[in-house]
Amino acid sequence: MPRLPRPARFPNRPTALPADRPTFRGTVRAAGVAGATTLLCAAVVVAAPSAAHANSVSLTVRTPGATSGPSATFAEISTHADCASGLIAGGGVDQAIGTGTASNGNHVMGSSPSSNGSSEYTGSTGVVDTDVTHWLGIGGTGGATDAAFSTTPYATCLTSTLINHTQVVMNKVAGPTTASTVGLVTAVCPANTVLLGGGARSTPASIGSIKPIASFPTFNDAAHSYGARAAADGATNPNAWSAVGWNGGGGNVGNTTYAYAICSGSGINVSGVTVKVRFAEVSGPTSATTGQTATVGCGGSDGRLISGGAAVSGGSVTTTDFTGPGSGGTHLNGSFPSGSTGSPVANGTTTAAYWTAFSHTGGASSPSTYTDAWVLCADDGV
Repeated sequence: MPRLPRPARFPNRPTALPADRPTFRGTVRAAGVAGATTLLCAAVVVAAPSAAHANSVSLTVRTPGATSGPSATFAEISTHADCASGLIAGGGVDQAIGTGTASNGNHVMGSSPSSNGSSEYTGSTGVVDTDVTHWLGIGGTGGATDAAFSTTPYATCLTSTLINHTQVVMNKVAGPTTASTVGLVTAVCPANTVLLGGGARSTPASIGSIKPIASFPTFNDAAHSYGARAAADGATNPNAWSAVGWNGGGGNVGNTTYAYAICSGSGINVSGVTVKVRFAEVSGPTSATTGQTATVGCGGSDGRLISGGAAVSGGSVTTTDFTGPGSGGTHLNGSFPSGSTGSPVANGTTTAAYWTAFSHTGGASSPSTYTDAWVLCADDGV
């Protein structure tokens, strides 16, 4: 289905961009190799040519385009992007929301892995699947709908000589159950693996005001409050993924928030792998019925983009425990691979180097609110 028109991207807003984020250029490590031979009782060392370091990580972004809806209030639609080759490292979602007050009614309900493009991992926690190739984008509504509403999913499809298997870890928490409160949950990768990406989901859509407002890389350690503080710009090898559910107006009928971590497969020696985090935080949105974006990219020596995350928050998410935005109606409308100016990339893109977060206030002002974006960049050391 053709992509429906998007709302204006607020060209006068500040957008956080790295000073210099070109696409990946390989780094070179010298590896000295020596051999020895004896000639006339003298030892002569012959140096072989040095071995060049090459990063075998590559990524293809897949998206089927937009799916219209939801067309009813307090409902959701689910759509999916699929990897024709490679494995899911992560994924994203982007929504068209129309203009005017109706735009307040659309919000992200989930961006998460799937075994087949429709089933969800919502049962027992822990490692729930391996070598997944499908990603869900789930859009929901509150008390308003519009013909412009649509949801577009994105799958980031990883290939790597070293990381040839992956696993999905899921964790969940009941809630949030009261208005303007957060429900934070963290999924932790198994020991001796690396985090590749992650996702978030909130249920049920029938509540209308429940939604995930954050999905980000973190560390399962005291310095990060065991997932309540996000990985900062320049951090390496985070080992966990956190999701935050936000309850705008109350309601407690089985409210649940899910976090998903995409990790390297078991039995792979990842000692030479570096996953670099890049992060940006932008003030806003604060006025009613307005949006904001934040965009961040991989630097030339960071490795190649493999996934990303997004949040709308109370700010300082890497140095303090996560707090919600200034209004219960504030929500996310997107977390997706993009160009440097924040436009989503096309299906089949192999050179994506940026990630964009897209947030919106809803029908009320939202003071002290910030938009946050993360991108994960990988070098497998091969």
